[in-house]
Order: sequence, then C-alpha cells, then structure tokens
Amino acid sequence: MATILDDRSVNLELVTIYEISKILGSSLDLSKTLREVLNVLSAHLETRRVLLSLMQDSGELQLVSAIGLSYEEFQSGRYRVGEGITGTIFQTETPIVVRDLAQEPLFLARTSPRESQDGGVVSFVGVPIKAAREILGVLCVFREGLSPSRSVDHEVRLLTMVANLIGQTVRLYRNVAAERQQLQEEKRQLSRQLQGKYKLDNVIGISKAMQEVFAQVHQSAPSRSTMLLRGESGTGKEVIARAIHYLSPRKDGPFIKVNCAALSETLLESELFGHEKGAFTGAQGERKGRFELAHGGTLFLDEIGEISPAFQAKLLRVLQEREFERVGGSRSIKVDVRLVTATNRDLEKAVAKGEFRADLYYRINVVSIFIPPLRERREDIPYLVEHFLEKFRIENQRAMVAMSPQAMKVMMNCYWPGNVRELENCVERTATMMRGDLISEVHFSCQQNKCLTKVLHEPGEQQAVVVVPLERIATHTVPSSPSGMDKDKSLAGAPPTSERERLIWAMEQCGWVQAKAARALNISPRQMGYALQKFNIEVKKF
Repeated sequence: MATILDDRSVNLELVTIYEISKILGSSLDLSKTLREVLNVLSAHLETRRVLLSLMQDSGELQLVSAIGLSYEEFQSGRYRVGEGITGTIFQTETPIVVRDLAQEPLFLARTSPRESQDGGVVSFVGVPIKAAREILGVLCVFREGLSPSRSVDHEVRLLTMVANLIGQTVRLYRNVAAERQQLQEEKRQLSRQLQGKYKLDNVIGISKAMQEVFAQVHQSAPSRSTMLLRGESGTGKEVIARAIHYLSPRKDGPFIKVNCAALSETLLESELFGHEKGAFTGAQGERKGRFELAHGGTLFLDEIGEISPAFQAKLLRVLQEREFERVGGSRSIKVDVRLVTATNRDLEKAVAKGEFRADLYYRINVVSIFIPPLRERREDIPYLVEHFLEKFRIENQRAMVAMSPQAMKVMMNCYWPGNVRELENCVERTATMMRGDLISEVHFSCQQNKCLTKVLHEPGEQQAVVVVPLERIATHTVPSSPSGMDKDKSLAGAPPTSERERLIWAMEQCGWVQAKAARALNISPRQMGYALQKFNIEVKKF
C-alpha cells in the first residue's frame, strides 16, 4: 500500500513539475506566469491558499502573487527579514512546516486566519526561493485538515523543486529587464549626444521651403552622387553638408571641409592634393591632402565658385579619374571620396561669361539643392531665435534670457542679408550687451546694431529695403531751430520722452503732415512712415 502511495506521489510530482516548467517557459509576463504556476499548485495540492513573496529593492518581502486571498489580505502581505514565519524562512533559508497555526507564536495572521471557518486546524508549509545561491523570496501553502500523523515530506519536496524553477525564472526575468533598461539608457545617451549635431531632423526649419530641403537631403544622402548646395552666404550650407554625410553609408568615415575662397590657387592645390618633401620652399616633409584624408568619407568644398579657371581643370581631372598626384610628386593616388560642394554664386551666369568651366559645372551639378534665404522662411525665425538664446544661456551660464513679443516682431520684420549667421550674431550680441533678462525692441538700437532693416512690399514695385536708424527716433531731441524746415515754424514745447508719444507729438505740431513732421525730427518721410506703421499710429486726415 505504501508503495502505491509513493508511486502516486512521484507521478504527481512529475506531472506538476512538467506543467509548471511549460508555464514558466511560455511567457515573459512574470506576473501572469507566476499566477498560472500557483493555480497549478493549488489544484495538485488541493489547497485554497498559495502565496509567493519576493524581496524588493526596499529590503522588504512583498507578496507578488497569491491564490485565495482578498484584496486587503494581499495588501497586508509585507514582511521584514526575520519577521513572522515568512521572514524567518527568508532569513534562515530553510523550509518550515507548522501543523497547527493556532499554536504557533511566529504566525502573524496577516494573510490567513489561525483556524478554518469551521474551527478546524490550518497547517503551513513554506520553502525559500533560491537561484544560484541567492535567496529571492518565499513560496508557501496553507492546508486544512492535515492529520498529525501524515507525512509532509512530499509537499516540502515538491514545493522546493517548484521554488527552484521559479527562482531561475525570476532571476532570468530581472536580468533581461536590467539589460533592456541599460540598452534604453545607452540609446537615450546616444540620442542626446547626436541631438542638434548631425541629425537632419534637428536642423531647425518648419517652413515649407525647409521641409522640401529636408526631403531632398533624405532622398539623395544614401547615394554616391556628387552634390551641389546653393544659396546665399549664411543659410547653413555646411550644416546641410554634414547632415548629408551622417545620413549616408559613409557616416563612419571622415568629414573633411575646405573653404576654397580662403586660399590662393597654389595653397589650395597643396591643401587638397598634398605635397611631397621638397616640392617647394618650406615643404620639409611629406603631407597628405584633404582628398587623401577624406578617403572613405565625404569632402565638402565650400565656395567652389571662387576657384580659378586653371585650378578648375585640375579639379575636373580628379573628379573624372578619382586619382591625382601630390604637388612635386609623380605617383598617382586613388581615393574613394564623395564630393559635396557649395556656392553662393550664380554658376549658370559664370559659365555663360566663361568664368567657370561648363564641364566642371556639369560634373558637380549632379544633384542640386537650393537652400532658401532666411527672409523667404520667416516662420523659422522664432524657433531659430529660441535655439540661439538657449545656446547663449548654456554657454554663458545664464539662468534666464528671453525675448519680448515686440522684439520678436522686430526680428521677424528684418531683411537679414546675412541670413542665419547674421541672426545668430545679432541674438548673441544683443543678449551679451543687454541688462536684465528680457530683450525688448530698444536693445536693438545699440552701437553694434545701429540699423534695422525691413522688407516693404508695395503694389507694382519690387521689394524695397529701408534702413531705419532707430536712435534718430528713440533718442532724438528736437533742436531749437530744426534744420530742413524751410518756412515751417519750430515745434513748440518740450517733446515727450517715449518714442511713440514723440511721434504723435511731432505729427500734432505739424498738422498731421508726415513730410513736415519728418523734417522736424530730422528723418526722411519714408522713415517716418515706417515709424508710424511700427507703432500703429493712425494718421488723421483733414
């Protein structure tokens, strides 16, 4: 009879372990997996309460899964190490069997009553959860009607094997979670390092014109084609060239840049092709050129429209043959370089005049991208201003530097012949010279930025650039005998201190005749009209 019972126990253990092992390997959802394991244990051991506690980062054992508990009982399942039976199992790392919980002083009755509902005996079996000599938690079951003479070795053995399987699963899950968190943190760090540097998505430009530029760059960057970036000086051609490089398969190679306009023909040849020792006076050693340094990467030639006709022929041969000789050398050097060029000149007109070789023009103009000037994408100005202010705050450790709406309106109305470069310099200069934390329109009348420019669109006329010296309006005091008034009488009384009130005062004194008021303030009628428009002063008509 005992042999039959032993066989049944062994078969039950095998079936239970098999089902639990399948459950533990079926999902990465730890909470769901543990609950299914406890359901199997509850069914095979014919018990209503099965509890699983794990050690938390807080240093406290906490219930993570349970069968047969109410919400309040589950929430109260917290134990310090050495507290109660559960804490003692964790501390001693040994199983504990209690045949009658009503007689056990260590039992705290947080998750189960001491007696059953009919007053019967409640027993307890608990084992530690281990993994690689590390204790992770406690697995325990509550039994009702367990006779004093019945052996519990079967339950202890089964729970120990299940606890070992659970321990390995919990440890694996935590290792995977830790590695995933580490990878996510590394990804965030790399994103922060690349942000604002080379990713085209971080190039500031919400306007339709710039979005078209971005689309062209994304389309052409993966290819090997030579590219020509066109646009006025200061529009950001070098930034776009860097973005092309880092969006291409050559992103791990070097990005080398050369300003062709800054070097003479002789120096440019040596700079691009390199030279051999003794090639000219001062050439004391061999030197690699920019083409060699850019091997496997990208070479950016800025202001290519400024190179001489003689050097254009040399550059054309390199682009066609992909090989060259160093200055003073005779050995041909082959290179694998992608060429990106830039210019602010009208190369078509230069070709028509014979100033630029047509064959070189066709060689570099494989893919052409035009970068619009800042005045044609004014909706980008507020975002650029905020970017440059943030950059100024970080570099100068300033807690707060902001721009008032009136000052932003002035920036929006400027012509910006120097484009983004001029805008950045203006923001940095103004933020440096101002006092306080708020930039207003009066800060733009400093000595370094005496004039603001505005594009006026008049019907039937081309765009006119009007230069307005603000200090003439903001700081002008009317002389006792104004020059240029001819037969007009001098203005009576002292002028107001504010700029707007001074304009209204001058117009009132001159009968709301703009020309007379302009002569009184010693400014031109057109400047007077701009000032009235700026302050929204309605001209009275009689």
